[in-house]
Amino acid sequence: MRRPHGILDRFQHPAQVIVTGFGAAVLIGTALLTLPIATESGQSAGWLAALFTATSAVCVTGLVVVDTATHWSVFGEWVIAGLIQIGGLGIMTLATLFTILVAGRLGLRARIFAQAETKTLNMADVRHVVRKVVVFSLACEAAAALVLIGRFLLGYGEPFGRAVYLGVFHAISAFNNAGFALWSDSLMRFVTDPWICLTIAIAVIVGGLGFPVMFELLRTWRRPSRWSVLTRITVGVTVVLLVGGTLVFLITEWRNPKTLGALDDPGKLLAAFFAAVMPRTAGFNSLDIAALHPTSWLVTDLLMFIGGGSAGTAGGIKVTTFGLLAFVIWAEMRGEREVNVGHRRLPESAQRQAISISLISVALVALSTYVLLALTPHSLDQVLFEVVSAFGTVGLSTGITADTTPAGQLLLTLLMFIGRTGPLTLGSALALKDRTRRYQLPEERVIVG
Repeated sequence: MRRPHGILDRFQHPAQVIVTGFGAAVLIGTALLTLPIATESGQSAGWLAALFTATSAVCVTGLVVVDTATHWSVFGEWVIAGLIQIGGLGIMTLATLFTILVAGRLGLRARIFAQAETKTLNMADVRHVVRKVVVFSLACEAAAALVLIGRFLLGYGEPFGRAVYLGVFHAISAFNNAGFALWSDSLMRFVTDPWICLTIAIAVIVGGLGFPVMFELLRTWRRPSRWSVLTRITVGVTVVLLVGGTLVFLITEWRNPKTLGALDDPGKLLAAFFAAVMPRTAGFNSLDIAALHPTSWLVTDLLMFIGGGSAGTAGGIKVTTFGLLAFVIWAEMRGEREVNVGHRRLPESAQRQAISISLISVALVALSTYVLLALTPHSLDQVLFEVVSAFGTVGLSTGITADTTPAGQLLLTLLMFIGRTGPLTLGSALALKDRTRRYQLPEERVIVG
């Protein structure tokens, strides 16, 4: 007797399920946000605004075409928070948890799909990892929410209910690197408040490091010599980017009266650090992005393109990819045949994947920038900033998102979706089947450079 086919059996590759799951979440979110109850005015937001906002929430980006604080009702804001949570944890992570709760066990196919989403290295550990991911995420969000609630209560005199609402929403948005805020100026009013800014920044960093790295750090944080290559690269590159980004913003914006120039020295340091953290794909801003120097825009572009850690809530090509490329270049410059990180050798498959992701991402950003330039009257630096922000699922903006044409907004919507699901994941999902070559061709050297 043949076993009946399930939904998962219709897909030939785990990536297809992941892309389909995120697509379904976007469609459901769009439908909910088009309801009149989702807006303050009681009128439908329209399909384009709803689609853009739902995609931005599911893909934990934070770009908006309407003001979150004034356009959406409480119902609409909670829909956005729910979509952020779904997008942050991952469709397949939640699906795996649901399977555990209902069936109490996982089938082989479900384990494979969950492994593809959570990036676990051992397929037998999927159920345990998913449980840890969910518990860890909720614990981090709860801790951030408690600090924020206390600050809003004691520091700003917010009523208890409003303080809880603000604390929970922004904790979810921060940990999942979404960048949605319930104030029209994002977090600019808290630019010198360390309780708000540091809490948000820490939540962003923890969520953006990636679940495998965080779990390993919790186990072996006192013994760095035992860290895996993934953890070493992620932590090392993250520290370099945060310190370097902070220094660049301090140097570039120190005398800018519209940004750091109006703050005292501790305020400048806090604001510069916050500005360096947010391009990790969070999207909050405590400084006016439109008032930054073009050089600061360029640095932000680079930070947004690199993004955060693998298997976390951040986007971009990931710091792991960036770090792997650095080691590949270093090995090539030294004339070494193998690429080594510490006392470990990197497999060729990882090197090819890093190169492929980077080149595909560069090509996608370049092509999208060209198209968006043709669709809008804005300058190259503004358009490039917007494109990289969408692709990196960051959410920072120079203020041109709402003024972009409908075609341009659809392009940014597509970029956010691709940026969240990943260029290689989307490409493999569209492929009908994997192709394995069962023979090798003769080798021939070519001139490079």
